[in-house]
Amino acid sequence: MLPLILLLVVVLVVCALRLMEKALECQEFSLMLAGFLVASTAVAMMTVYFLMGDYFSYMTQASAYPLSDTPSASTYSDVATHSARMTGFRGTGSADSPQFIATPLLP
Repeated sequence: MLPLILLLVVVLVVCALRLMEKALECQEFSLMLAGFLVASTAVAMMTVYFLMGDYFSYMTQASAYPLSDTPSASTYSDVATHSARMTGFRGTGSADSPQFIATPLLP
């Protein structure tokens, strides 16, 4: 893919230089502007190519370590257990319905 993009960029730069030379010969501002726009297009193509390369490498690394969107039921149980220990109260809810009733801990 890179050789094709590089070839296209080289062709665009050559076209831009030809337009700018012709603009100097004919004293035409519009040809100079067209050459500048073609050269800007070549620069933009290379910029987008490198930015997308960085993006795809980032996404490849991110997909190697997927994060779970939804916490598991054990996460809720751990939170309930930790909360009960910290407050001194015992919860009566399950992992599916973590509702707590304030009852003192029995020895």
